[in-house]
Amino acid sequence: MRILKQLTRIAARRYASAMSREGGDGDLPIQTGALPWRLAGDKIEILLVTGRKSGRWTIPKGWPMSGKSLAEAAAQEAFEEAGVRGTVDPNPIGTFRHVKQLFALGDVEVDIVVHRMWVDREFDTWPELGQRKRKWFKAKDAAKRVDSSDLGAMILNAVRVARDTSAVR
Repeated sequence: MRILKQLTRIAARRYASAMSREGGDGDLPIQTGALPWRLAGDKIEILLVTGRKSGRWTIPKGWPMSGKSLAEAAAQEAFEEAGVRGTVDPNPIGTFRHVKQLFALGDVEVDIVVHRMWVDREFDTWPELGQRKRKWFKAKDAAKRVDSSDLGAMILNAVRVARDTSAVR
């Protein structure tokens, strides 16, 4: 059992260095995520999706993509997982830790780099329709629905910053 654990760690590190833009220096692998938001009247709403396996509410996220910045990859994930397009802030608003369930490697911890995304288009059909649910939430409700307290705090902070700056259109 000990050897299996060691092999899993080695495989996870190699996988992490291959999937991370940080270059395999022993850090956790990264994924990129979008925090989709819109105005509903004078209130900010946050779009969450369910995980395919877990069914838990979270943000659209995925692995970095060759030839795309992390912000561009986050926008692509938002389209594939939630069927939305919009303007993605190239500057991340923070990171949170997530345990990814990978078939071959088991559970692997990853850091999710999060970018705000102003949604200006919502599609009736999208690549992962039927595999996930999507739903707009008031910011406070979205923060409560996600499992990660760090992501919940990030949602509330992003909304606070948007209200206090010209980020709200």
